Amino acid sequence: MKEHVKNVVPATTDLSRRSFLVGTAAIGLVLGYAGVPGIDAAAAAAPANFEPSVWYAISPDGLVTVTCGKADMGQHVASTMAQLVCEELGAKWSDMRVSLASNDPKFNDPVLGAQITGGSWSTMMNFDAMSRAGAAGRMALTEGAAAAMGVPASELVVRDSMIVHPKSKKQMSFAEIVKSGKATKTFTPDELKAIKLKTPDQYTMIGVSVPQLDIPSKTNGTAKYGIDVMLPGMAYGAVVTPPVRFGATMKSVDDSAAKKVPGFIKAVTLDDKTGTTSGWVVAVASTYANARKAAQALKIAYDGGPNAKLSSQSLLDEAKRLQKLEDSGQFFVKDGDPVAAFGSAAKVVEAEYTTSINIHAPLEPMNATAEFKGDILHIYSGNQFATRSGAIAAGAAGIDPKFVVMHQHWLGGGFGRRLDADMMIPAVQAAKAVGKPVKVIYSRENDMTMDFSRPLTYQKVKAGVDGDGKLIAISHDVVSAWPTARWGIPDFLTPSVDKKGPLDSFTVNGADFFYTVPNHYVRAIKNELAHNATPSGQLRSVAPGWTFWAVESMIDEIAAATGKDPAQFRISLLDGAGKNDGGAQRLRNTLLAAMGLSGYGTRQLPTGEGMGVACVSSQERASASWTACVAHVAVAPSGAVTVKKLTVATDVGTQVHPDNIRAQVEGAALWGLSLAMYEKATLKDGGIEQTNFDSYTPLRMSQTPEIAVAVIANGEKATGVGEPAVTVVAPAIGNAIFKASGARVRALPITAEAVKASMKA
Repeated sequence: MKEHVKNVVPATTDLSRRSFLVGTAAIGLVLGYAGVPGIDAAAAAAPANFEPSVWYAISPDGLVTVTCGKADMGQHVASTMAQLVCEELGAKWSDMRVSLASNDPKFNDPVLGAQITGGSWSTMMNFDAMSRAGAAGRMALTEGAAAAMGVPASELVVRDSMIVHPKSKKQMSFAEIVKSGKATKTFTPDELKAIKLKTPDQYTMIGVSVPQLDIPSKTNGTAKYGIDVMLPGMAYGAVVTPPVRFGATMKSVDDSAAKKVPGFIKAVTLDDKTGTTSGWVVAVASTYANARKAAQALKIAYDGGPNAKLSSQSLLDEAKRLQKLEDSGQFFVKDGDPVAAFGSAAKVVEAEYTTSINIHAPLEPMNATAEFKGDILHIYSGNQFATRSGAIAAGAAGIDPKFVVMHQHWLGGGFGRRLDADMMIPAVQAAKAVGKPVKVIYSRENDMTMDFSRPLTYQKVKAGVDGDGKLIAISHDVVSAWPTARWGIPDFLTPSVDKKGPLDSFTVNGADFFYTVPNHYVRAIKNELAHNATPSGQLRSVAPGWTFWAVESMIDEIAAATGKDPAQFRISLLDGAGKNDGGAQRLRNTLLAAMGLSGYGTRQLPTGEGMGVACVSSQERASASWTACVAHVAVAPSGAVTVKKLTVATDVGTQVHPDNIRAQVEGAALWGLSLAMYEKATLKDGGIEQTNFDSYTPLRMSQTPEIAVAVIANGEKATGVGEPAVTVVAPAIGNAIFKASGARVRALPITAEAVKASMKA
């Protein structure tokens, strides 16, 4: 569908959570896109390509264009998909191209699932299917070449976009075979499944750090992001948001001053039936600068609504109240009987852990451009969840979702923020109101105060050990807003083990760890107050970013209480018993690798310095990645903490692109460091107080420590690498602070004041 697939990027030779196996109908997002009259007009006129799969096509000039159904926000996932196809297809890397998928339902693959990018799922979920697509193309081309050359297909060799018959010296390029029309073989799902793929020892592309296909266009300025969209006759929209994050309504809008702004067109009050926004107005003008001036000139009176007096403290107080109720929440894990075990335990350790509200703040601000062409709504944006976002846009327009066409663009950062579609709503309703295309761009203040943030969380953990210091029981309560429940997609929720109804497992993943503990409870408790006042989203690493903060801190606290080395204590718990077999051993190996690379326990550190460890199985237990960290810190008498070095070891199974893996791990570790030490948003009077980078302060370049990365590639199935290292850093730092100073911190972000107070306690 050529009209709706944008950003084809050429290669250059010189610039060298569980799987969502749900159909769109199952989650209520029925898109009849392919049935819209006239939508394939451009494709009908296109030259004949060979398309062995929906995921790629080979043109008569031999170029292979791979369509990436995942959002590319700098993690180079489009190149990764091309690399998987290229390995089995046998093409030259310089012949490979990538394009970004539209929301056509054909890209909601029955194997790969909905068009969603997150959770470090992309490579692990797509590896097999994209490899089989590549192999099917190779087999079809081989049969076509055999027919054209009059030789047995079994005698042909495929390499570098050529098919060669060594005996006769005959050969044909991919281009020649496509032009000949001889490549006609198709494959049923069963035939695809039966294809024998290459073994790791046969790889020539996978495991090679080939040039990323998107880098040339991103460095020469030709790559198009959502914010770059320009349409004929386009107007601009600037949003005006209320002082309350959610629940406010407008009492009146006075646009008399805005009418004096040159180019002002209209102030559109949003009527958002999707419930994504509340109390928003968008000022539309001929330029973005004038739209902003008009927005600032609007005089709007608000009713703050039910959340107008809420604060971070009131959300935390409510979380603590809910945790104390015996009938709160649902059980995510319910093994054994921790209550009885606590009664017979020789020692019981209890602790409370908290994390603050955190903001995504991608560099490219939220934006979307909407245009109505007859009955069809076109949306231009970069989005991580096209399946859901198309339906949200349709809801905002009041039309059938089948009349929404989404044009995917490169994302200037996502981190989970662009899983939501709020930026599309003002663009859609403004375009409908003024009768022309409208591009809406958030200011940084809009983005921060209206972010679908990582929720404030409160966790209560209790552990019991026997007379030999063996861990016999853990109970773990996790209280937070439920980001996934906000989406309203039942299939994304998880049945509770106590059969009390579905729970949001994306708030408790990670609490179901791979340590052997005979009595283990995990309870997921929804904080309705926080859920309504601070609509939350999926921020990079999701629940493991807070659950492993609690789990890995508690493991250290137990080790300290029983006089054991925290690393050796973890190794003893990772024995692989029962359901933990396989996973525990892989996690233990990463811990040993990180310890070895960092020199943990092999030298005496100066006074005030310490090394701490943590190991995690992010993201979901069923699709875990294995990562360990040793943090080396120095703690001053003032409580100030300097992170000197982070050593991260990760087991990726099969590595596709080694350089990219290291870059992902390094970036994830720095993101984790930023969350651990520097980032905090607060709610006051129902609104987010931090509005820009002067008050919300992510990690700066000057604060980055030395980072060492060990990649374990053992030939197992490919795992995800974008998020796990985020989750392991904070507890490793907290544990290192304890080793260095004796101060135990239990709240993120870690502050000098909290460290000093704990040192004095």
